[in-house]
Amino acid sequence: MSLPSFSPASASTAAPTQAALLDFVRRAAADAELIASLPLDPEGRTWVRLAGPGGSEAWLIGWPPGTGTGWHDHADSVGAFVTAAGELKENALAARLPTDGWKTLELSDGVDRERQLGTGQGRAFGRHHVHEVLNESSDRHAVSVHAYYPPLPRIRRYSRTGQTLRLEQVERPQDWQ
Repeated sequence: MSLPSFSPASASTAAPTQAALLDFVRRAAADAELIASLPLDPEGRTWVRLAGPGGSEAWLIGWPPGTGTGWHDHADSVGAFVTAAGELKENALAARLPTDGWKTLELSDGVDRERQLGTGQGRAFGRHHVHEVLNESSDRHAVSVHAYYPPLPRIRRYSRTGQTLRLEQVERPQDWQ
């Protein structure tokens, strides 16, 4: 099945800013036909790549009830995402982490941030933003639109126990093929 890509007429070749990425994901999330085109799986997340602005990497993602990403960051990419259907929760760290050379960090008190993002709500974020995204619903799918620039060079995955954050894995694009 071939799914439509969403590419705004105003897409340019300039590197998109966080604001431009947020504008793109908001407009894509408001496209009812695009959102309805995503096949939803009751067991696992589904996704379709979209044509993002200015060479960005963009995704339409379906979230079955009770699914999430786990703690991760998008390395050197800035990004944005908007909930297109349902509700997502974002847990994030308001702390700048070292970019390399560590395996375990003790987090300070007060670094945790939590956002409930209903339909039409989202956010932009900067480089090295550590977060997890969850669909906590017990019976309803959520759908979201995400965009990153530059296209994801790597994703670092973390585990967290209390205030201890541990780097578990570094994934690169070739790992996703």
